[in-house]
Amino acid sequence: MNAELDLLVRLNDYERPQDVADRAVRAEELGFDRITVGETTGWNIVPPLTLAADRTEELGISNDVVSPYGRSPALLAQTALTIHEASDGRFRLGLGPSSPAITERWHGLEFDRPLRRTREAIEVIRSVYDDGNPAYEGEIFDIAGLNYEREVPESPPPIDLGTLGPKATEMAGRFGDGWAPQLFTKAGLEDRLDDLERGAELADKSLDDLRVAPIVRGIASEDRETARAKARSTIAFMLGAYGPYYGDSVAEQGYADVVADVRAAWDERDTDAMAAALPDEVLDDLAPAGTPEEVREWVDEYAAIEGVDAVRIGFVNEMTETEKATTMEVVTDLV
Repeated sequence: MNAELDLLVRLNDYERPQDVADRAVRAEELGFDRITVGETTGWNIVPPLTLAADRTEELGISNDVVSPYGRSPALLAQTALTIHEASDGRFRLGLGPSSPAITERWHGLEFDRPLRRTREAIEVIRSVYDDGNPAYEGEIFDIAGLNYEREVPESPPPIDLGTLGPKATEMAGRFGDGWAPQLFTKAGLEDRLDDLERGAELADKSLDDLRVAPIVRGIASEDRETARAKARSTIAFMLGAYGPYYGDSVAEQGYADVVADVRAAWDERDTDAMAAALPDEVLDDLAPAGTPEEVREWVDEYAAIEGVDAVRIGFVNEMTETEKATTMEVVTDLV
């Protein structure tokens, strides 16, 4: 496999932040290139990522993703620079506009102009990177500026954007250093890469200047039916219950009727019906789920898409530790 391999871990799967570091150590041993974690309404990403950085030597450290609603742009820069120092320069900052539910019901802010806010946050972060000062005048942020108290490294953390739609992905190409999308079929990803490339060209860059690392949720097991049932339930839940964006994106990739059926089942809070509404064809397009051989083939084909630099493997819901270990070992066989 020509592409790199990242491991996405969910913080809710662990009893203590130290357990995330244990997973990172194992990922490094197996040959993963990078570990990344998400942040919603659970743990703050900083402690587990700092512990993971301290326990590893070469493994890249990332997050998927934090939002400019949950942290000010200056704090985003501070967070990135701190983890970058803790990891000896191995950190990449994952940034994205998040969702109305998390923004309004957790952070208590209005989900207003998410793309503009994200763009301005990136510009403020880069201002801190460039001269240690977040001074900025924009439509969202108006910051007088203070000096960063420490020396900014010569190579500050790259910024990866987690986006889905065409305009948001164009923004990722124009203002980001990488792109970490989720729930794309192979054909859908190829189409969206055109938007990423258009954005890169607006900034006099090319796709080669960006690290494209799509996220896929998968499971490998000799018990094929159980593996596929767990994956089907997870993907259906993401389409129906995770807010509008994932469902809208998959609908636009040719599965509008399926998404409508899944959402109708979610309206009744019928998770069994949600899973039943997801056909094999759609599951196979969106997730590597099945026997080790099937998962290896799926990931290898996904990694071969022109423009993909890494495949970011995440787990599905309800996986046992044995299933997680098997899945990690199966995909690293490709490295």
